[in-house]
Amino acid sequence: MEHTEEVEVVESGAPSIEELKKSSSRMSNWRARLTAVEELGKLGGQQAIDQLSRMAKGDTVHQVQAAAHRALRELGEELELPARKTGELVKGVNKILLRIKKSLPEGHSFEAFKEKLQKMRSDVYDTYEGDKEAGFDQWLEQTWASLTRK
Repeated sequence: MEHTEEVEVVESGAPSIEELKKSSSRMSNWRARLTAVEELGKLGGQQAIDQLSRMAKGDTVHQVQAAAHRALRELGEELELPARKTGELVKGVNKILLRIKKSLPEGHSFEAFKEKLQKMRSDVYDTYEGDKEAGFDQWLEQTWASLTRK
């Protein structure tokens, strides 16, 4: 998998724990968080374990949670893999999406909706893109089509 955002590195060539903490908190970029998980796993140590534990338990994207869980197991930590969340990953997502749809002119395209969502609510876009993976566009288009403009 190709990651679009690089993690800053210190002189040794390895990212610092502080940079990895920042990257792991970028809620509008699950790929940066996934890269941070991989680097934290290589780094090891208690700070890395603490950060990976937080991500394994609470990241909004299951793929990132699972990667953090794998990294922790490789570091000798035993914990249960969190179940994939179902339903709303972001509270009030349908209201958010409806608001965006209503802000666009009548008869707008799905692509216009998708673009505006990405610009206005990159956190929502990113969370669902990471969760739905290859099925994201289909899910978003079906959701967009089902939203009614009352």
